[in-house]
Amino acid sequence: MSLLDFDFNITIVGLGLIGGSYAMALKNLRPKNIWAVDIDQEAIDTAQQLGIIDKGYIDPKIPLKNSDIIILCVYPNKMIQFIKENKNYFKKGAILTDTAGIKEKVIKEIEAVLPEDIDFIGGHPMAGREYKGIGFASEDIFKGASYILTPTQRNKAENIVCIEELIKKIGCKNIMKITPKKHDEIVSYTSQLPHIIATSLVNGAKKEDTINFIGGSFKDATRVAHMNTSLWTELLIENKNHILDKIIVFEKEIKKIKEALIEKNQNSLEGLFESAKQKREELI
Repeated sequence: MSLLDFDFNITIVGLGLIGGSYAMALKNLRPKNIWAVDIDQEAIDTAQQLGIIDKGYIDPKIPLKNSDIIILCVYPNKMIQFIKENKNYFKKGAILTDTAGIKEKVIKEIEAVLPEDIDFIGGHPMAGREYKGIGFASEDIFKGASYILTPTQRNKAENIVCIEELIKKIGCKNIMKITPKKHDEIVSYTSQLPHIIATSLVNGAKKEDTINFIGGSFKDATRVAHMNTSLWTELLIENKNHILDKIIVFEKEIKKIKEALIEKNQNSLEGLFESAKQKREELI
């Protein structure tokens, strides 16, 4: 399947923040049709009123039978359930991809039930906002963003290329291909651990002592504590082994700072700060 002429049908499953943003970005590329599936009729109505989909469905059977590409933008366990329930409705040769924040479990369970002529290529846009729902969707979410793909030996090379082309066309700049296991290990530190730390900072604060003394540093460090709680609870539990390992790493690092303070070791403390400063300049 080639994206050269973009003459194909796309179905987006889940019209939340990412699904709605995908619809907006893809609509500008003028595919043959953009359809959507959602359990929320209000979200479907909103997407149709915005003109970012051609038609929305509560029942997925009709669009799935005619879709060349299906982009699943729902919670990991709901996605697995959706595919199991609808595996016999996918068009022969269809490409499925997703946007979930965990990969190893998702891919293992989906590949176990998918027909041989259907390709599922795991994907994860490193983009988003603290808010949920189509009301916060924006085509600009993907502009300049990194995107992780987790192809397996089961995937066809031409289908991987097709998804890469689609990702580039919606504005993503840096596409990385890694194994599902490596994905889960990396994002446990770069994405999931920061949510845990932000939550801990906020929950440890006493409102009466901090509300009038909050500056940029506290706001920046706790921004992601304003999260989709049901989604992040699921992501953390499903990736708990990697998360627990990374919490241990964090505990070791903060212990170094604690010990330097106890010992009034200025050189040690300054060295830790300087190391972090240099590493951040290299990373960001």
